[in-house]
Amino acid sequence: MPPKQKISTCLWFDSQAEQAAQFYVSIFDNSRITSISRYGEAGPGPEGSAMVVTFELEGLAFMGLNGGPMFKFTEAISMKVDCASQAEVDFYWDKLTADGGQPGRCAWLKDKFGLSWQIVPTRLVELLQGADAKRSQRVMNAMLGMSKIDIAALEKAHAGEASPSPP
Repeated sequence: MPPKQKISTCLWFDSQAEQAAQFYVSIFDNSRITSISRYGEAGPGPEGSAMVVTFELEGLAFMGLNGGPMFKFTEAISMKVDCASQAEVDFYWDKLTADGGQPGRCAWLKDKFGLSWQIVPTRLVELLQGADAKRSQRVMNAMLGMSKIDIAALEKAHAGEASPSPP
């Protein structure tokens, strides 16, 4: 039996932890809701509503807490999804911006619950870490002009075929 994950993330929701967990497990493979604890008649939430939802995304443990409206998500914390291809970038971008999510800049987006995500192709990191500083700078400039990352455009910038300036 593998060791239990020692550190996991708790996401504070107003009242949408169960809906968020269902949404996230519908997107990521190797994902499931593992438990739901519900408020009883003593509250403080409505009786029968989810208090804590534990779930796994790609095998990693998370907890969603319905704690009320006093805390909101900010971009100071985000979930990063490493993508091997443009198809993966497109898939996660489309799923996470659906139904009220908002695209951001430079691979960032917010889902419909307000949680920030980074949808990052591994190729971006490879191109930025290259030994040729001019090529890396062209890639950085191209990325700064993007919302969803376009790997083909990054490759062109790296090759010197396009060198857009940041916005």
